[in-house]
Amino acid sequence: MTRGWEFWIDRGGTFTDIVGRAPDGALSVRKLLSENPGRYSDAAVAGIRAILGDALGEAPAVIDAVKMGTTVATNALLERRGEPVLLAITRGFGDALRIGNQTRPKLFARRIELPATLYVETIEVDERVSAEGSVLREIDLRAARLAFADAHARGLRAIAIVLMHADRFPTHELQLAGLARAAGFTQISLSHAMARLVKLIPRGDTAVVDAYLSPVLGRYVEQVRSQLAQTRLLFMQSNGGLVAAEAFQGKDAVLSGPAGGIVGMVKTAEAAGFHRLVGFDMGGTSTDVSWYAGSYERRDEAEVAGVRLRTPMLAIHTVAAGGGSICTFDGARL
Repeated sequence: MTRGWEFWIDRGGTFTDIVGRAPDGALSVRKLLSENPGRYSDAAVAGIRAILGDALGEAPAVIDAVKMGTTVATNALLERRGEPVLLAITRGFGDALRIGNQTRPKLFARRIELPATLYVETIEVDERVSAEGSVLREIDLRAARLAFADAHARGLRAIAIVLMHADRFPTHELQLAGLARAAGFTQISLSHAMARLVKLIPRGDTAVVDAYLSPVLGRYVEQVRSQLAQTRLLFMQSNGGLVAAEAFQGKDAVLSGPAGGIVGMVKTAEAAGFHRLVGFDMGGTSTDVSWYAGSYERRDEAEVAGVRLRTPMLAIHTVAAGGGSICTFDGARL
Protein backbone atom coordinates (compact mmCIF):
# COMPACT_ATOMS: atom_id res chain seq x y z
CA MET A 1 0.00 0.00 0.00
CA THR A 2 1.12 3.59 -0.60
CA ARG A 3 1.18 6.31 2.03
CA GLY A 4 -1.00 8.55 -0.12
CA TRP A 5 -2.71 8.74 -3.50
CA GLU A 6 -0.93 8.06 -6.79
CA PHE A 7 -2.21 9.40 -10.09
CA TRP A 8 -1.36 8.03 -13.54
CA ILE A 9 -2.36 10.29 -16.39
CA ASP A 10 -2.40 10.08 -20.19
CA ARG A 11 -2.78 13.59 -21.52
CA GLY A 12 -3.69 13.05 -25.18
CA GLY A 13 -4.49 15.47 -27.96
CA THR A 14 -8.25 14.90 -27.65
CA PHE A 15 -8.91 13.25 -24.28
CA THR A 16 -7.10 13.06 -20.95
CA ASP A 17 -7.45 9.85 -18.91
CA ILE A 18 -6.78 9.90 -15.18
CA VAL A 19 -6.41 6.84 -12.94
CA GLY A 20 -6.12 7.46 -9.21
CA ARG A 21 -5.08 4.83 -6.67
CA ALA A 22 -6.16 5.49 -3.11
CA PRO A 23 -4.00 4.52 -0.09
CA ASP A 24 -6.21 1.43 0.38
CA GLY A 25 -5.59 0.35 -3.24
CA ALA A 26 -9.00 1.35 -4.63
CA LEU A 27 -8.95 2.77 -8.15
CA SER A 28 -10.85 5.80 -9.47
CA VAL A 29 -11.03 6.76 -13.15
CA ARG A 30 -11.91 10.00 -14.94
CA LYS A 31 -11.93 10.97 -18.64
CA LEU A 32 -12.02 14.61 -19.72
CA LEU A 33 -11.53 16.66 -22.87
CA SER A 34 -7.90 17.79 -23.01
CA GLU A 35 -8.99 21.29 -24.03
CA ASN A 36 -12.06 22.76 -22.35
CA PRO A 37 -11.13 26.32 -21.32
CA GLY A 38 -14.71 27.14 -20.39
CA ARG A 39 -14.57 24.65 -17.50
CA TYR A 40 -10.91 24.20 -16.49
CA SER A 41 -7.39 25.38 -17.33
CA ASP A 42 -5.83 21.90 -17.30
CA ALA A 43 -7.52 18.54 -17.76
CA ALA A 44 -5.03 16.57 -15.66
CA VAL A 45 -5.47 18.78 -12.60
CA ALA A 46 -9.25 18.92 -13.16
CA GLY A 47 -9.37 15.10 -13.13
CA ILE A 48 -7.34 14.92 -9.93
CA ARG A 49 -9.61 17.54 -8.37
CA ALA A 50 -12.70 15.55 -9.40
CA ILE A 51 -11.33 12.48 -7.61
CA LEU A 52 -9.89 14.18 -4.52
CA GLY A 53 -12.30 17.06 -4.13
CA ASP A 54 -11.26 19.58 -1.48
CA ALA A 55 -8.28 17.45 -0.48
CA LEU A 56 -6.36 18.69 -3.56
CA GLY A 57 -5.50 21.80 -1.57
CA GLU A 58 -3.37 19.56 0.68
CA ALA A 59 -1.61 17.95 -2.31
CA PRO A 60 1.86 17.33 -0.78
CA ALA A 61 0.33 15.51 2.18
CA VAL A 62 -2.33 13.62 0.23
CA ILE A 63 -0.56 12.68 -3.04
CA ASP A 64 2.58 10.55 -3.25
CA ALA A 65 3.20 11.06 -6.97
CA VAL A 66 1.66 12.12 -10.26
CA LYS A 67 3.02 10.26 -13.30
CA MET A 68 2.06 11.57 -16.70
CA GLY A 69 2.49 10.89 -20.39
CA THR A 70 1.66 13.83 -22.62
CA THR A 71 1.36 14.73 -26.30
CA VAL A 72 1.86 18.45 -25.63
CA ALA A 73 5.25 18.42 -27.38
CA THR A 74 4.03 16.14 -30.18
CA ASN A 75 1.08 18.38 -30.98
CA ALA A 76 3.23 21.52 -30.84
CA LEU A 77 5.48 19.90 -33.44
CA LEU A 78 2.62 18.73 -35.65
CA GLU A 79 0.87 22.08 -35.53
CA ARG A 80 4.09 24.14 -35.60
CA ARG A 81 3.25 25.95 -32.36
CA GLY A 82 6.71 25.80 -30.81
CA GLU A 83 8.97 28.66 -29.74
CA PRO A 84 10.67 30.67 -32.53
CA VAL A 85 14.31 29.56 -32.54
CA LEU A 86 17.56 31.33 -33.36
CA LEU A 87 20.20 28.99 -34.82
CA ALA A 88 23.85 29.84 -34.09
CA ILE A 89 26.14 27.71 -36.22
CA THR A 90 29.76 27.70 -37.41
CA ARG A 91 30.40 30.15 -40.25
CA GLY A 92 29.99 28.55 -43.64
CA PHE A 93 27.38 26.04 -42.44
CA GLY A 94 24.33 28.29 -42.22
CA ASP A 95 22.39 26.18 -44.74
CA ALA A 96 23.59 22.78 -43.50
CA LEU A 97 20.47 21.88 -41.52
CA ARG A 98 18.22 23.15 -44.31
CA ILE A 99 20.03 20.94 -46.84
CA GLY A 100 20.01 18.05 -44.37
CA ASN A 101 21.13 14.62 -45.53
CA GLN A 102 19.72 15.20 -49.05
CA THR A 103 17.24 12.34 -48.74
CA ARG A 104 14.45 12.76 -51.27
CA PRO A 105 11.09 11.96 -49.64
CA LYS A 106 9.55 11.26 -53.06
CA LEU A 107 12.15 9.75 -55.34
CA PHE A 108 10.54 10.64 -58.67
CA ALA A 109 9.10 14.03 -57.74
CA ARG A 110 10.45 16.75 -60.03
CA ARG A 111 9.54 19.52 -57.61
CA ILE A 112 11.07 18.93 -54.19
CA GLU A 113 9.30 20.80 -51.40
CA LEU A 114 11.30 20.73 -48.20
CA PRO A 115 9.45 21.11 -44.88
CA ALA A 116 9.75 24.50 -43.21
CA THR A 117 12.63 24.78 -40.75
CA LEU A 118 11.90 25.13 -37.03
CA TYR A 119 14.41 27.97 -36.68
CA VAL A 120 13.43 31.41 -37.94
CA GLU A 121 16.85 33.05 -38.07
CA THR A 122 20.45 31.94 -38.45
CA ILE A 123 23.64 33.50 -37.12
CA GLU A 124 26.92 32.21 -38.51
CA VAL A 125 29.57 32.35 -35.79
CA ASP A 126 33.14 33.07 -36.84
CA GLU A 127 34.97 30.12 -35.24
CA ARG A 128 36.41 26.75 -36.22
CA VAL A 129 37.87 23.81 -34.32
CA SER A 130 39.48 20.85 -36.07
CA ALA A 131 38.46 17.23 -35.56
CA GLU A 132 41.56 16.86 -33.37
CA GLY A 133 40.67 19.82 -31.17
CA SER A 134 43.04 22.44 -32.60
CA VAL A 135 41.56 25.94 -32.78
CA LEU A 136 41.76 26.82 -36.47
CA ARG A 137 39.89 30.10 -35.99
CA GLU A 138 39.44 31.87 -32.68
CA ILE A 139 35.83 32.52 -31.80
CA ASP A 140 34.67 36.11 -32.37
CA LEU A 141 32.84 36.65 -29.10
CA ARG A 142 32.24 40.36 -29.66
CA ALA A 143 30.38 39.79 -32.95
CA ALA A 144 28.38 36.95 -31.39
CA ARG A 145 27.45 39.12 -28.39
CA LEU A 146 26.11 41.88 -30.66
CA ALA A 147 24.22 39.39 -32.86
CA PHE A 148 22.60 37.75 -29.83
CA ALA A 149 21.59 41.13 -28.41
CA ASP A 150 19.99 42.12 -31.73
CA ALA A 151 18.08 38.82 -31.97
CA HIS A 152 16.86 39.18 -28.39
CA ALA A 153 15.69 42.73 -29.11
CA ARG A 154 13.61 41.33 -31.99
CA GLY A 155 11.80 39.05 -29.55
CA LEU A 156 13.68 35.75 -29.85
CA ARG A 157 14.10 33.85 -26.58
CA ALA A 158 15.17 30.34 -27.67
CA ILE A 159 18.52 29.52 -29.24
CA ALA A 160 20.14 26.34 -30.59
CA ILE A 161 23.95 26.47 -30.68
CA VAL A 162 25.53 24.04 -33.14
CA LEU A 163 29.27 24.14 -33.82
CA MET A 164 31.59 21.90 -35.82
CA HIS A 165 33.23 19.13 -33.74
CA ALA A 166 31.54 20.37 -30.55
CA ASP A 167 30.68 16.76 -29.73
CA ARG A 168 34.26 16.31 -28.53
CA PHE A 169 35.38 19.90 -28.05
CA PRO A 170 32.45 21.92 -26.67
CA THR A 171 34.38 24.92 -25.29
CA HIS A 172 33.13 27.34 -27.94
CA GLU A 173 29.52 26.21 -27.51
CA LEU A 174 29.80 26.77 -23.77
CA GLN A 175 31.23 30.26 -24.35
CA LEU A 176 28.33 31.12 -26.64
CA ALA A 177 25.87 29.75 -24.09
CA GLY A 178 27.25 32.24 -21.56
CA LEU A 179 26.73 35.09 -24.02
CA ALA A 180 23.20 33.94 -24.85
CA ARG A 181 22.33 33.74 -21.16
CA ALA A 182 23.69 37.24 -20.58
CA ALA A 183 21.68 38.51 -23.57
CA GLY A 184 18.48 37.23 -21.95
CA PHE A 185 17.74 34.00 -23.82
CA THR A 186 15.64 31.73 -21.61
CA GLN A 187 16.04 28.50 -23.62
CA ILE A 188 19.56 27.53 -24.67
CA SER A 189 20.04 24.13 -26.33
CA LEU A 190 23.66 23.10 -26.95
CA SER A 191 24.20 20.45 -29.60
CA HIS A 192 26.86 18.55 -27.62
CA ALA A 193 24.47 18.28 -24.66
CA MET A 194 21.45 17.25 -26.75
CA ALA A 195 23.08 14.54 -28.88
CA ARG A 196 26.81 13.87 -28.53
CA LEU A 197 27.27 12.78 -32.15
CA VAL A 198 30.15 13.23 -34.58
CA LYS A 199 27.79 14.23 -37.38
CA LEU A 200 26.78 17.89 -37.44
CA ILE A 201 23.35 17.43 -39.09
CA PRO A 202 21.65 15.04 -36.61
CA ARG A 203 23.30 16.81 -33.68
CA GLY A 204 22.07 20.16 -34.94
CA ASP A 205 18.59 18.90 -35.80
CA THR A 206 18.15 17.56 -32.26
CA ALA A 207 19.33 20.80 -30.67
CA VAL A 208 16.86 22.80 -32.77
CA VAL A 209 13.96 20.47 -31.89
CA ASP A 210 14.82 20.81 -28.21
CA ALA A 211 15.00 24.61 -28.37
CA TYR A 212 11.68 24.66 -30.26
CA LEU A 213 9.73 22.36 -27.90
CA SER A 214 11.25 22.83 -24.44
CA PRO A 215 9.67 26.25 -23.77
CA VAL A 216 6.20 24.92 -24.68
CA LEU A 217 6.78 21.88 -22.51
CA GLY A 218 8.16 23.98 -19.69
CA ARG A 219 5.08 26.19 -19.64
CA TYR A 220 2.82 23.16 -19.47
CA VAL A 221 4.86 21.53 -16.70
CA GLU A 222 4.79 24.75 -14.70
CA GLN A 223 1.03 25.06 -15.22
CA VAL A 224 0.51 21.61 -13.72
CA ARG A 225 3.09 22.05 -10.97
CA SER A 226 1.63 25.38 -9.84
CA GLN A 227 -1.65 23.65 -8.99
CA LEU A 228 -0.08 20.64 -7.27
CA ALA A 229 2.20 22.50 -4.85
CA GLN A 230 5.27 20.38 -4.03
CA THR A 231 3.81 17.05 -5.16
CA ARG A 232 6.31 14.69 -6.84
CA LEU A 233 5.61 15.10 -10.57
CA LEU A 234 7.08 12.66 -13.11
CA PHE A 235 6.77 12.54 -16.91
CA MET A 236 7.07 9.68 -19.37
CA GLN A 237 9.88 10.08 -21.90
CA SER A 238 9.97 8.82 -25.48
CA ASN A 239 12.30 6.01 -24.34
CA GLY A 240 9.66 4.58 -21.97
CA GLY A 241 11.27 5.79 -18.74
CA LEU A 242 10.02 8.31 -16.19
CA VAL A 243 11.89 11.52 -15.37
CA ALA A 244 11.35 14.28 -12.81
CA ALA A 245 9.41 17.25 -14.17
CA GLU A 246 12.36 19.64 -13.86
CA ALA A 247 14.52 17.37 -16.07
CA PHE A 248 11.87 16.82 -18.78
CA GLN A 249 13.22 18.11 -22.12
CA GLY A 250 11.60 18.79 -25.46
CA LYS A 251 13.79 16.34 -27.37
CA ASP A 252 12.68 13.50 -25.07
CA ALA A 253 8.96 14.32 -25.12
CA VAL A 254 7.92 13.77 -28.74
CA LEU A 255 6.61 10.23 -28.07
CA SER A 256 5.83 10.68 -24.37
CA GLY A 257 2.15 9.69 -24.56
CA PRO A 258 2.48 6.74 -26.98
CA ALA A 259 5.49 5.39 -25.05
CA GLY A 260 3.37 5.24 -21.90
CA GLY A 261 0.80 3.24 -23.85
CA ILE A 262 3.41 0.65 -24.84
CA VAL A 263 4.71 0.24 -21.28
CA GLY A 264 1.16 -0.16 -19.99
CA MET A 265 0.35 -2.71 -22.71
CA VAL A 266 3.40 -4.81 -21.90
CA LYS A 267 2.83 -4.82 -18.12
CA THR A 268 -0.84 -5.73 -18.54
CA ALA A 269 -0.23 -8.47 -21.12
CA GLU A 270 2.66 -10.07 -19.20
CA ALA A 271 0.51 -10.22 -16.07
CA ALA A 272 -1.97 -12.24 -18.16
CA GLY A 273 0.78 -14.52 -19.50
CA PHE A 274 1.27 -13.01 -22.99
CA HIS A 275 4.76 -12.11 -24.23
CA ARG A 276 4.35 -11.50 -27.99
CA LEU A 277 2.24 -8.45 -28.64
CA VAL A 278 1.10 -6.03 -31.31
CA GLY A 279 0.07 -2.68 -29.86
CA PHE A 280 -2.70 -0.67 -31.49
CA ASP A 281 -3.44 2.61 -29.73
CA MET A 282 -6.12 4.62 -31.55
CA GLY A 283 -6.72 8.03 -30.10
CA GLY A 284 -8.66 10.99 -31.38
CA THR A 285 -5.57 12.59 -32.91
CA SER A 286 -3.35 9.71 -34.03
CA THR A 287 -3.10 5.91 -34.09
CA ASP A 288 0.14 4.36 -32.82
CA VAL A 289 1.25 0.84 -33.69
CA SER A 290 4.01 -1.06 -31.87
CA TRP A 291 5.49 -4.54 -31.45
CA TYR A 292 6.78 -6.43 -28.41
CA ALA A 293 8.43 -9.86 -28.34
CA GLY A 294 10.01 -10.17 -24.93
CA SER A 295 11.90 -6.86 -25.07
CA TYR A 296 11.11 -3.29 -26.02
CA GLU A 297 12.06 -2.30 -29.55
CA ARG A 298 14.03 0.93 -29.51
CA ARG A 299 15.57 3.29 -32.03
CA ASP A 300 17.66 6.41 -31.77
CA GLU A 301 16.70 8.14 -35.00
CA ALA A 302 13.30 9.34 -36.12
CA GLU A 303 11.47 11.77 -38.36
CA VAL A 304 8.30 13.27 -36.92
CA ALA A 305 6.18 15.70 -38.94
CA GLY A 306 9.06 16.28 -41.35
CA VAL A 307 11.50 16.98 -38.51
CA ARG A 308 14.57 14.81 -37.90
CA LEU A 309 15.96 14.10 -34.45
CA ARG A 310 18.34 11.69 -32.73
CA THR A 311 17.38 10.60 -29.23
CA PRO A 312 16.59 7.22 -27.64
CA MET A 313 12.92 6.29 -28.09
CA LEU A 314 10.61 3.30 -28.34
CA ALA A 315 9.87 2.11 -31.89
CA ILE A 316 6.40 3.44 -32.66
CA HIS A 317 4.72 3.78 -36.06
CA THR A 318 2.07 6.48 -36.27
CA VAL A 319 -0.72 5.80 -38.75
CA ALA A 320 -3.20 8.28 -40.26
CA ALA A 321 -5.18 10.50 -37.89
CA GLY A 322 -6.65 8.24 -35.24
CA GLY A 323 -10.39 8.48 -34.75
CA GLY A 324 -10.59 11.00 -37.58
CA SER A 325 -9.35 8.49 -40.18
CA ILE A 326 -11.55 7.66 -43.15
CA CYS A 327 -10.88 4.36 -44.95
CA THR A 328 -12.12 3.63 -48.47
CA PHE A 329 -12.31 0.42 -50.51
CA ASP A 330 -11.88 0.70 -54.29
CA GLY A 331 -12.98 -2.85 -54.98
CA ALA A 332 -9.48 -4.28 -54.84
CA ARG A 333 -7.74 -2.83 -51.83
CA LEU A 334 -8.42 -0.94 -48.63
